[in-house]
Amino acid sequence: MIEVLVADDQAAVRAGLVLILRGAPDVRVVGEAADGARAVELARELRPDVVLMDVRMPRLDGISATREIAGIADVLVLTTFDMDEYVFGALRAGAAGFLLKDVDADRLVEAVRTVAAGEGVIAPRVTRRLIGAFASRPAAPAETPGLDGLTPREREVFACLGEGLSNQQIAARLDMAETTTKTHVSRILGKLGLASRVQAAILAQETAATGLSRHDPHKEAPGPR
Repeated sequence: MIEVLVADDQAAVRAGLVLILRGAPDVRVVGEAADGARAVELARELRPDVVLMDVRMPRLDGISATREIAGIADVLVLTTFDMDEYVFGALRAGAAGFLLKDVDADRLVEAVRTVAAGEGVIAPRVTRRLIGAFASRPAAPAETPGLDGLTPREREVFACLGEGLSNQQIAARLDMAETTTKTHVSRILGKLGLASRVQAAILAQETAATGLSRHDPHKEAPGPR
C-alpha cells in the first residue's frame, strides 16, 4: 500500500486530489496539509511514501517544504504553474517529480505509483524546456566533486540516469538485474549527496555524463552483478 500525504492550500483542490487517490486500491491517503509548514510536520510524523505538494502555499512555500521533506519521503510537486523557476526550483530541492494540475486522474495515480517505486516523473509539457535548458549550457568539468568516488559501474548507471532511463531500461542496457540497478542508484545518491534520482539526472546532464561512460560489452568485462 502506498501512503500519501496531500499538501495544498485550497480545500476544494485538496479534497479533489484525495478523492482521486482514494479511488486507487493500492493508495492510502494518510494526511492532509493546508500549508508547507504543516506538510513538513506531517511528513516527519507520518513518514508517508509520497507527498503530493503544491508550490504556492502560506507559511512555507512548496519548494522550501520539498527541500525539508526530501529524504523523508518522495515529493511529487503538483502545480498550476509551469514557470521555469518552479520547475527547476522543485527538482533542485529534491522533488522526485513535477506535474501540472491539469493532469488527468489516471495519470496522477500512475505518477504516484511511479514515484513510490523510485522513478522520476516530469510533465510532458515541461520536458522539452528542461532538455533545451540543458542543451544550451556548456558541459561542466568531468571532475565534479563526488564523481571520482563512483565505481565504473556506478558511472555507467549515472550516465543512464542522465538519459532519463528507468531502472528497468538501465537494467536491460547494462545487462543486470533491476534490483541491482536500484542498489546502484541508491549508492550513487548517497555518494553524491543527492535527494532524488531526478537530481542525479540533472547533475548527469550538467556534467555531460552521458558522454563519459557508455557500456560496451566488447571493450570491457562486465562489472559485479
